[in-house]
Amino acid sequence: MNIAVTPPVDKPGSNQRPAMYYYDHFDRDFVQERVAEFRNQVERRLSGALSEDEFRPHRLMNGLYLQLHAYMLRVAVPYGTVSSDQMRQLALIADKWDKGYGHFTTRQNIQFNWPQLKDVPDILQALADVEMHAIQTSGNCIRNVTADHFAGAAADELEDPRPTAELIRQWSTNHPEYTYLPRKFKLALTGSTADRAAVMLHDIGLRIVKNPEGDIGYTVIVGGGLGRTPMVGKLVKDFLPRADLLAYLAAILSVYNRYGRRDNKYKARIKILVHETGLEAFKAEVEAEYAAMDRSGTNADPAELARIAAYFASPVFETVDAGDLEVHKAAHPDFARFVDTNVAPHKANGYAIVTASIKPYGGVPGDVTSAQMRLLAAVADQYSCREMRISHEQNVIFPHVKQSDLFALWQMLKTDDLATANAGLITDIIACPGMDYCALATARSIPIAQEISKLFANEERQKLIGKLGIKISGCINACGHHHIAAIGILGLEKSGKESYQITLGGDPTFSASIGERLGPGLDAEEVPHVIDSLVNIYLQQRQGDELFIDTYRRVGQAPFKPALEREVEDGSDI
Repeated sequence: MNIAVTPPVDKPGSNQRPAMYYYDHFDRDFVQERVAEFRNQVERRLSGALSEDEFRPHRLMNGLYLQLHAYMLRVAVPYGTVSSDQMRQLALIADKWDKGYGHFTTRQNIQFNWPQLKDVPDILQALADVEMHAIQTSGNCIRNVTADHFAGAAADELEDPRPTAELIRQWSTNHPEYTYLPRKFKLALTGSTADRAAVMLHDIGLRIVKNPEGDIGYTVIVGGGLGRTPMVGKLVKDFLPRADLLAYLAAILSVYNRYGRRDNKYKARIKILVHETGLEAFKAEVEAEYAAMDRSGTNADPAELARIAAYFASPVFETVDAGDLEVHKAAHPDFARFVDTNVAPHKANGYAIVTASIKPYGGVPGDVTSAQMRLLAAVADQYSCREMRISHEQNVIFPHVKQSDLFALWQMLKTDDLATANAGLITDIIACPGMDYCALATARSIPIAQEISKLFANEERQKLIGKLGIKISGCINACGHHHIAAIGILGLEKSGKESYQITLGGDPTFSASIGERLGPGLDAEEVPHVIDSLVNIYLQQRQGDELFIDTYRRVGQAPFKPALEREVEDGSDI
């Protein structure tokens, strides 16, 4: 574990430093050593001393995949937090070594789709220069830990989950027991009453809670996940004291490492172990492991916890009011729509949380150009304490914005198509790269997302529909999270053609559910029409301001089935 150090101070002449973890000497040395190691491995691959099969485990440990057309580098953005300096460096990487853009993923990371192998060590060095890396973004290890993208700012938050996420990151990085697990392993955390981190759908989900005595601890959920066998996680610990977190995680992982399947990668995730063992038997194994271990040698020193937490201290919030916010809203209806959809309550009076949509109508979900990255960095410098978050919805969050600055911030975002007022609406579509890039994909995702986005671009109709999530995956691996969408779309290959299955009723929140297949697959050109019909049925069936998931749970699937058979009369006036 890292030794205690004093949290860093601002660089001279800068404004308030971002509330995020900064590398100490151990972190810097570790990442630099990994860059040097991989540079040697790349040189050996290019010289022919390593075959592609021999090189594969080395590249995967450094986030480098071989995709359909080229290598792809997945860069870690731990718990989604990124500084303006880091965002500018990502823009430089996009311009210098890629094709001028990157892609934000559903695990809060960023991918570069076109690096040349010879350049990857230089890219990793450029990342190390701003305290970033690509470690634990691939392989059968504990992957990049994700968290609520409103962490540290949300009005409904009990505690910022990012110090806990950083503790887990440090503990798990290069841990000898967790480097070669039966399969990849994903953790997510939230400290809020609303689940914006999908903790029910991860190998381990953690929710920060308070017991009746007022002590802070964790609710522990195990065995969630998507892919070819989607499952909702199971509660294994209602309240785990804060001090015992790492020991309990170690107990879970020890049981998984001991009993997890290694003979079949499709049955190797912990969700399968929990399902086949049975929840009570699995819990008993974990509790026995937990009781037998020396917790004093496993848990973090309280001083270490305090050291990490100090990095995430909230900015110094000023005493401010909303200024001319209402005047600007009255004068600019498009700005008023942006505030209604893309601005969320903040824990500090006079402040707000802003979502910059990376989903312009007809655009590619998650794709961001280098110019847009630089604009996002400039906005963060000027209006959000130099800090941003990447959301698992593939958008960018400014966590600390004065309400009086919202109009000026919106005007900046508008200059490069980052002010679309659709956060959480039907055009805020989540999509994987699909067969345009991915070697695993069996169908395209991006063109489907673009067509649906254009179909629903009318902002008045979007307002009428309200919050409704569409998620698209180009294969059964479900990187687009289609299983937990109100309306999910899964692209598959069938008889040499792309075929798209529609699922309804998915839910990524604390009341999580897996979407149910509506009927037979569709051709690509049929999908937008069917989605339109499903939305019209929803508008006809809903009561009051019901969300889609609530209407679906009330009326069931039957009313929606005609969408696959005929055009449904449009019940709206839009």
